[in-house]
Amino acid sequence: MDSSGETRIQRENRSRILSAGLEVFSAAGFNGATLDAIARAAELSKPNLLYYFPSKKAIYTALLDRLLDTWLDPLRALDPEGEPMDEMLSYVGRKLTLARDYPRESRLFAGEILRGAPHLKSELSGPLRVLVLEKGRIVRAWMDAGHLAKSDPRHLIMSIWALTQHYADFEVQVRAVLGPGHDPWVEAEQEVITHFRRVLAP
Repeated sequence: MDSSGETRIQRENRSRILSAGLEVFSAAGFNGATLDAIARAAELSKPNLLYYFPSKKAIYTALLDRLLDTWLDPLRALDPEGEPMDEMLSYVGRKLTLARDYPRESRLFAGEILRGAPHLKSELSGPLRVLVLEKGRIVRAWMDAGHLAKSDPRHLIMSIWALTQHYADFEVQVRAVLGPGHDPWVEAEQEVITHFRRVLAP
């Protein structure tokens, strides 16, 4: 057992359930997902699943709590002592990497927002807003010092979210438009970084 009192098998089963929940929720959304589908994806019986999580909502909430923390890490890493352009472009790069490596999580988050964020409203208006305002003050200071083109830092940050996460949330569309022989993530890194370099240039 670990410090939580769980055995190795219990930890593995909990992880399997969360992974299966992520797969089902990101494909079907909260309303379309069922405990039966999650149990099948986890290769566990429904009673076994309910031993770990009492409801579909409990699995969904656990996934969102873990996801939001991961989603905020790239912005938290913005260093006020760094070179402004490098810091901003590194942030864009980190967001692209996150979208590339965690497309299911990105779609899960997008689905929650499109549903009116019923499970995330307090987090969005609380910790997320506080972080954006905190980092926005840093970006505003860089702008005022002439290191970056002036704009509203909040809208700048949201535009970075929108453009980087588009490649995960609408990957089918992106691949269809680019056609065979194109790696959307390699091209996105080149094009999106170039785009924001131009947007941010003073």
